[in-house]
Amino acid sequence: MSFYEQLAEATAAERNYLLSAPIIADCFRGEVSRNSYLAFLGQAFHHVRHTTPLLMALGGRLPERLAWLRRPVAEYIEEEIGHEEWILNDIAAAGGDAEAVRHSQPDLPAELMVAYAYDLVYRRNPAGFFGMVFVLEGTSVALALNAADRIQEALGVPDQAFTYLRSHGTLDQEHTRHLADLLDKMTPEDQAEVVHCAKVFFKLYADIFRALPTARETS
Repeated sequence: MSFYEQLAEATAAERNYLLSAPIIADCFRGEVSRNSYLAFLGQAFHHVRHTTPLLMALGGRLPERLAWLRRPVAEYIEEEIGHEEWILNDIAAAGGDAEAVRHSQPDLPAELMVAYAYDLVYRRNPAGFFGMVFVLEGTSVALALNAADRIQEALGVPDQAFTYLRSHGTLDQEHTRHLADLLDKMTPEDQAEVVHCAKVFFKLYADIFRALPTARETS
C-alpha cells in the first residue's frame, strides 16, 4: 500500500465528517439556492487567495531535508497564481457582487483554516502543509465536477459561473497523482505530520461547509 493510500485510510473518518455536511448532501439532491452557491464561492475566495502567498512562504522555509520540494512548490505556484480571480468572475457570472466579496472579511471557519496553514509554515513542520493539499485537492476531485453539474442544473446559471469548480476538478486530478509521488518520498516523521495535519484540515474545511447556508435557510 502506498503512503497516499495509507493517508486516505487513516483520515477516512475525518473525510466522512466533511462529506456529511448538510450543504453537500443537499447539493447532490439538487437542492441548491443561488445564495448558497454564492456563499460557497465567497468563502472559497477567502482561502484560495492565500494559496500562492502560502506556497511562496513554504518554498522559503523548507528545511534542507525537504529542499527537493522547492521545484515542485515553484511549479505549483505557477499553476495556482490568479485562481482567486476565477472565483470572483464566477461570482459575477452567477449574479453576485464580486467587488463586495473582494473587500469582505472571511467567516470564522475560513479564517481559522488559513491561520492554521500559516502557522504550519512559520512555526511547525512545513511538511504538514501537504496535508492541506491532500484535503483540498482530494475533495475537489471527489466533488467539484459532479457538484458543478448539479448546481448548474438547479440554478440555470451559465457555464461562466463554474470556472473554479470545473477547472479545479480537472486540474486537481493531475495534482493528486503528483502529490502521491511527493508524499512517498518523505521521511516517516514528515509523513506522520502530513497525516496529523490532514485530519485537522478535514475538520477545518468541513466547518466552512457546515457554516454555509443551505437552500432551505436561504429560501
